[in-house]
Amino acid sequence: QVQLVESGGGLVQAGGSLRLSCAASGIIFRINAMRWYRQAPGKQRELVATITSGGSTNYADSVKGRFTISRDNAENTVYLQMNSLKPEDTAVYYCNADLLGLVGYENYWGQGTQVTVSS
Repeated sequence: QVQLVESGGGLVQAGGSLRLSCAASGIIFRINAMRWYRQAPGKQRELVATITSGGSTNYADSVKGRFTISRDNAENTVYLQMNSLKPEDTAVYYCNADLLGLVGYENYWGQGTQVTVSS
């Protein structure tokens, strides 16, 4: 059974940094795009950053220049380095991946990790 498990969330002051990790486990043959989403209270889930299997990246305008997405293909892990954090970055952050497992290509979600930025 494939699982995505996030870690690295927490409480940080504005201007600080956090690094999120998301490890995929189980029988996995290939991982295509990996993404980070976030959902703040009372708001819709939004796409924060995407990285392809080849390493191409895309970011939401609200995080460009502050967040960096990266991946370690050997470890089936994606990271989100978050710098210059703002209170409006407070949200539950979710990992998402398109991957090939025993049942074919499917999209998977992690359980989420809370990031809270205090002013």
